[in-house]
This record gives sequence, C-alpha cells and structure tokens, in this order.
Amino acid sequence: MSMDWRRLLWRGTGHLLAPGVHLWLRRRADAGKEDAARLPERFGFAAMARPQGPLIWCHGASVGEAQALLPLLQHLHAARPEITLLLTTGTVTSATLVQQRVMQGLLRGVIHQFVPVDIPHAVDRFLDHWRPDLVLWSESDFWPGILAEIQRRDIPALLVNARMSERSCRRWSLAPQTARWLLRSFRTVYAQTAQDAERLRRLGAADVIEAGNLKEAAPPLPANAETVMQWQMTLGNRPRWLAASTHPSEETQIADVHRALKSRFPGLLTIIAPRHPQRGPEIAAALNAADCSIALRSRSEAVTEATDIYIADTLGELGLWYRLCPVVMMGGSLIPHGGQNPLEPARLDCAVLFGPAMFNFSEAVAGLLEAGGAMQVRDGAELTAALSILLKDPAKTAKIATAARGYAGGQNRILDTLRDAALRFLPARLPAP
Repeated sequence: MSMDWRRLLWRGTGHLLAPGVHLWLRRRADAGKEDAARLPERFGFAAMARPQGPLIWCHGASVGEAQALLPLLQHLHAARPEITLLLTTGTVTSATLVQQRVMQGLLRGVIHQFVPVDIPHAVDRFLDHWRPDLVLWSESDFWPGILAEIQRRDIPALLVNARMSERSCRRWSLAPQTARWLLRSFRTVYAQTAQDAERLRRLGAADVIEAGNLKEAAPPLPANAETVMQWQMTLGNRPRWLAASTHPSEETQIADVHRALKSRFPGLLTIIAPRHPQRGPEIAAALNAADCSIALRSRSEAVTEATDIYIADTLGELGLWYRLCPVVMMGGSLIPHGGQNPLEPARLDCAVLFGPAMFNFSEAVAGLLEAGGAMQVRDGAELTAALSILLKDPAKTAKIATAARGYAGGQNRILDTLRDAALRFLPARLPAP
C-alpha cells in the first residue's frame, strides 16, 4: 500500500483542524507566546519577496537549536555569499535572538521567518513562496505535514545535529512504518553521537553518519568591545566569578558559596546570569533575604564596592560576562537538569566548573575533563573548595582555561562536514561576469 495515504490523511485532518489552529495561535499571541505582529508568518505568509538564486531553508525549533545552527549558516555564507539562508524557528525568544544577531551584523545573508504551523494551506503557501533548493532540518522536531510535502515536491533534505533518545526511540518503535516514512524525507542523517546514529538506523533512516554535535562547534559568543572595556575598568583587579545559565534553587547555593568565600577574598563579586532572565527580580528578592547586597542589570543598578552579587538578568550578554570572569560555573548542573553548554566559556579563556548533573553535554564534559580544561564538583561545598583554589592561583586558572580553549577549538570540524554536504546539492558558483 502506498505511503501517500499518510500525506492524504494529514491534509484532510489539517483542513478540519485549521479553524481551531487559527484560534489557538491568536490566543497564544494575546498571551505573549507568539509575536502578534508576525502572526501571518505562522500561516505561511512571507514578510518579503524571495531573493533570486539558490536558497537553503534551515529549521531549528527553539533557542538551543537556532544557536547551534547559526555557526553553520555563517560557514555557508562565507563559502557561498550569493546563497540565501532562510532560518525558521517556532518561539518568540529564538526570533529575538536571531534578530539581535542580524542587527549587530553578526549574521549575514540570513532571513528569519517563523515556521508555518503544520496545516496544509500554511505549509503550501510557505513552500510555494520560498521554493527552497535544499532543506537543513535540525535535531528531532519532526512535523509530518511539512516533511510529507518536502517529500512530495522532491526537495533534497538533510537532518543535521540529529538526536534520538532511547525513550523516544521506543515510542517511535510503536509506529515503525510512520517513523520510517518520516526519516526517509532525508537524503542523509547527520547524528550527534554513535548512540543516536544506531537508534535512527533502527527506526529506518537509510543513510546515517555520526558527525558530532553542532552545539560543540561555534565561534565565541559576541560582546560589544566598548562595553567589555568599560566593565574591565569598573571591576579592575577585583576577584570575581560567574555562575552562568542558572536554574531555580541553584542561586541560593551560589549565595552560600559566596558567603563562604567572601572573608577569604575581600571584594569578591559573584555574577549570576540566570538561564531565564525574567527571573532576575525573583532571585534578587530571595538572595536579599539572605543578607547579600544585590544589584540587577535589568534595573541598571551600579556595581559598587559593597555589591556582593550582581544578577545579569538580560538576554544575549553571556559573551560579555565570560570575557570578564576567569572562572565560570555552569548552571543546571547542581540540580538534575542536565547542565548548560560548557564549551561557550571554554572558547573565551575561562576555567570551567560544573556540578554532577551534566548529562545533556556528556561528550563535551568528558573531553574537557580529559584535556584538563574543567573541574567537576559534587555539591556546594566542593564548589567552594574549587573556587578557593582557582581564585587564589591565577596561574592554575590560566592553565585550565588554555586547555579548555584548546579542546573547544577542536570541535569545529563538523562545520566543514555539513557545509560540504549542503553545497553538493546546490549548483556550482557561476563565474563573475
């Protein structure tokens, strides 16, 4: 029986659900979960005309996937500046991040659109307008209607940075034909790890290559040079460290560490950059109750000699804080969250610390520890001990930071692999007239 029945089923169901989807999106816009001004993009309407020449459509569901794709897009642009790179995401936060990078001149040749909802008229309108020559789909954000239409139109597609947990694999195994049908949308699947590759093959992916993790291949996070210089003058030689991308319940542990170290390191400044910046006032309220002197960046509060903890509750400034702090503790690792990307501070000459729960970045953790570019602690007491050593011994800190940068810099081969794979599907560059 032809697999085309799945596409027909999707189209029929999608037409029936369309009125409800329209209402749902408008309610999300009213709640601030969608960009009301750009809501037509979710229905496939384009904000601009399609540029002439080859166009690659790249999709990353949210902030993490989009950030992982950005270095690849810049790699493609450097190789072939005439190619248009269309990046779609599905969240307001990811759109804000991309637009910030575009306005700062850090993304060239990239157009951002919101991904269309997976109903027929929205997908058809999107594909009819943009007519992509190649699709780069990221991780495991599988939308059956979109992938079915890509198959029907015979648009080459690659699944990049692909991942498949054992739990997800078991779920997909309950519908093996559907899993195989979706994965056959992709000419080649570039998996993050050998385990991901094996599971994807088990589900029916035809051509799977273990390529590595795009999140481990990226240029250093950006920062405004003038802002960095101003902060360096403000802080001078003051001892300082950063707790980056923290999550609820970690900040109180960090405040305890600060109090334990404060008497040993006069003038110590602890900077907390929460994973979700909107939590800044909430964190300040909790830590003020613990008799810490707090300042918030979102309120433009100055850092004085009396400031104990500075809460960097703004979006897109981690590159600034990494450049200012020689020692960085990765948030999400003192609780069972899975950690945050330790290679970001490693690229910017930071000695990296993390707690026991780094399972989302297990390969990067193993590589950094083997290279001598990081230290792992079990709890707040061990974090206090490690910070005491590093803040007391700048030479040791610099040695760890150098090893971290060396390991992080070696993870960029995947960019060349995916760039070359993508360009094989596009026409060769024409000679200049």
